[in-house]
Amino acid sequence: MRKLLLLLALCLAGAASLASAAAAEPRYTVVKIDVRKERLELFLRDDSGAPFKRLDRLEAWLAARNRQLVFAMNAGMYHADFSPVGLLVQEGREEAPLNLAAGAGNFFLKPNGVFLVSDAGPRVVESSEYAALPKEGVRLATQSGPLLLRRGVVHPAFIPDSDSRKIRNGVGVSGHTAIFVISEQPVNFYEFALYFRDVLHCRDALYLDGTVSALHSLALRRSDFTRELGPILGMAVP
Repeated sequence: MRKLLLLLALCLAGAASLASAAAAEPRYTVVKIDVRKERLELFLRDDSGAPFKRLDRLEAWLAARNRQLVFAMNAGMYHADFSPVGLLVQEGREEAPLNLAAGAGNFFLKPNGVFLVSDAGPRVVESSEYAALPKEGVRLATQSGPLLLRRGVVHPAFIPDSDSRKIRNGVGVSGHTAIFVISEQPVNFYEFALYFRDVLHCRDALYLDGTVSALHSLALRRSDFTRELGPILGMAVP
């Protein structure tokens, strides 16, 4: 009986500790993926060429192939036909070219950037820097904008007290780990960048999108639907 009571006390203490940790930063959900152990993929269209548009449709498509979607997040900005605005590389194939044009909107708020996974690991680079990189070994890449952080420096256009607050998502890099973040409350660009820099200790981070931001996490028993999506970053097993 004493052993049972002790076990129960330990379980309650552990649950209290986890609840405290979860409540410590209620504004963000973070998913970390070590690319040495786990394989990220980029998804856009099914076998018929139709865009997935939704995380649950991607989940069902993978399940029909005896694969389970463990993690997924919208992967960058897209046109009305769901095609990517900028670079998209899937399994080493360039499906959409790098976009260095000027324009209006968040994607074109320079510097913008590219999240990529190569033989050397994950990276976030400025878009023109990607153009100069050797492409051998680049397995996946997605372009978006603006960069949140570049070598530890917050994007110069961000305003600390901006009232432009949205649910946002992005990706940063630390060593061999890709760090995906979605805000659970509306935040501005500056606050979002500081979270990557000061809490997650990333030097480079890229904004993926806002308002449409969505997360699928098997561990969290969560699969969001906000709006239909373009490219999707995901991890599936086996």
